[in-house]
Amino acid sequence: MDNLEKIFKAVSDRNRMRIIKLLEKRAMCVCELAFVLGISQPAISRHLKKMILAGLVDSQQDGFWTNYFLNTSSEYSRTITRMMKGWLSDDATVMRDESKAKKANREKLCCPRNKK
Repeated sequence: MDNLEKIFKAVSDRNRMRIIKLLEKRAMCVCELAFVLGISQPAISRHLKKMILAGLVDSQQDGFWTNYFLNTSSEYSRTITRMMKGWLSDDATVMRDESKAKKANREKLCCPRNKK
């Protein structure tokens, strides 16, 4: 019961729902998510931490970046993410997020290496 409670708490936030919808499409780093949602990187990190603890999201290091993606290793997370795929797809905010995500370029957003 504790795991399911964590999952429901994790998906009960508007920004975390938006993150789930974005991660349905592709893995993203914190700076890409912050760019799309228009909130700070520390706020994104706090949201991701709650989602990781609930088992909804996982991460993998990719050189300079950490990629976050939907975790489908538990039955609860698989079921919730599968159900959410059909939800909110026609929501105006979600559609704007998906459009903006196509413009999210981590090379330019995340501490570009050529900046001094």
